[in-house]
Amino acid sequence: MMHGDDRSLQAARARAYALAESGQFDNSHAVQQALVAEGWANAGRALDSDYARKAIGEKCRAAQAH
Repeated sequence: MMHGDDRSLQAARARAYALAESGQFDNSHAVQQALVAEGWANAGRALDSDYARKAIGEKCRAAQAH
């Protein structure tokens, strides 16, 4: 993997975490759809791991609990 690609995926994940923490989304699928709508072409690859999806889901639930 090239460093630029890695940074791009990290940036997409960081944005996904920020969206999840906003409290506006119920789950990782909704966050991924929001990323795509924002123009993140690599949203699927960025959220491809179970770890990332679980972390985003937990952030969504925590944000909505507040």
